[in-house]
Amino acid sequence: MAEMRIAYDAERNVRWNFGVNLVDISFIMLGLSLVSRETVIPLLVSTLTSSPIAIGLVPAVYTLGMYLPQLIGASVAERMPLKKPFVALVGGLGERLPYLLAGVAVLLLATSLPAVALALVVLLLGVSGASAGFATPAWFDMISKVIPVRRRGLFTGVGHGLGALMGVAGAAVIGIVLARWPYPSNFALLFALAFVAMVISWFGLVLNREPASLDVRPAVPLASYLRRLPSVLRADHNFARYIGAMTVARGGTMAGGFFLVYGVERFGLGGAEVGVLTGVLIGCQALLNPLWGVIGDRYGHKAVLVGGSLALAVGALLAGFAPGWPWLVAAFLFLGAFLAADTTSLLTIIPEFCADADRPTYIGLTNTLLAPVSALAPLLGGGLVALLGYAPMFVLAALLAALGAVLLIVGVREPRWEAGRHPTAV
Repeated sequence: MAEMRIAYDAERNVRWNFGVNLVDISFIMLGLSLVSRETVIPLLVSTLTSSPIAIGLVPAVYTLGMYLPQLIGASVAERMPLKKPFVALVGGLGERLPYLLAGVAVLLLATSLPAVALALVVLLLGVSGASAGFATPAWFDMISKVIPVRRRGLFTGVGHGLGALMGVAGAAVIGIVLARWPYPSNFALLFALAFVAMVISWFGLVLNREPASLDVRPAVPLASYLRRLPSVLRADHNFARYIGAMTVARGGTMAGGFFLVYGVERFGLGGAEVGVLTGVLIGCQALLNPLWGVIGDRYGHKAVLVGGSLALAVGALLAGFAPGWPWLVAAFLFLGAFLAADTTSLLTIIPEFCADADRPTYIGLTNTLLAPVSALAPLLGGGLVALLGYAPMFVLAALLAALGAVLLIVGVREPRWEAGRHPTAV
């Protein structure tokens, strides 16, 4: 009877939760686009240091912070009937506030103490990433409760699409701010504007009407919880093959942070061109996020991830062999297609591998296992650039992305259509 009541309340609140979560996801995407890790952050780091490895360090630290705490967060989330209070606290103070503090650090220290400014930016983005990672299993479990599976792809796609559309305006702001405001005030202002957008997104988060979970895991010591995790991969071979394929494919992300830096170094791009390329990147995501979402809902999210990996391969080759900066527009279109597919389906597919009570564990395990390659790929990219130049790095990235797509095609069955796909995790 209680389960029927919870299901009824969840269905009754679908439209409300769909709407407030669109506010959350679209405004956080707007905020992140204003300090894009593919464009703005690499450009900022290049003003603070000449080291290409440092350019790869920022996304590496953010990614490690994002992924490594997730199993701890998952072990906590599995015990909670309600996830929203936990997500609101961690997502507010830990994930969003560091962007405001990073802007202050850049404003006060970028010209006088650039090394200190760089260290603080890296640290604060790492704190933001760690907080987001700690809360992600709980957040995604909440989303899986309030958004039914038949609408999750559409929700994720439309949410990121709206965020990308707002980010198109944000790209115009980036171009104006970088061109007209003096350094370092221009970068500090972008951080401040990003923080404002993220605060708006937080209000969307706290307005969720989340039903309590009846099926929650009993509290166990963290060490016991972690010791049981290998059994997930042993029991669920399809999920294990998915992790393997995505590990290879994400090696191709080593190129992402260097698309713009390469353009600036080779073609002397200024603030206006940076704004154009950022707008292309975000505009492509705005168009493709809803499309990928519909494809994922109808045909399964594996197809979306295959398409995204192939797009990354093509984009890396276009960037590496561009004869002029307009060719970078095409490269950024394909990079945008990959990012749209990644945000739409990388995690959206995971609840379809497992039982409801195991969602936090599967989400945390996915992100934790992908953390090493996601973090090390940008550093490997920076090292290859320093040793061999940009072209070999872009070629290797393309090969890894394409190989990952092949492994998804031949080795992973779409979990939505797989019978008996819900083994108990822990």
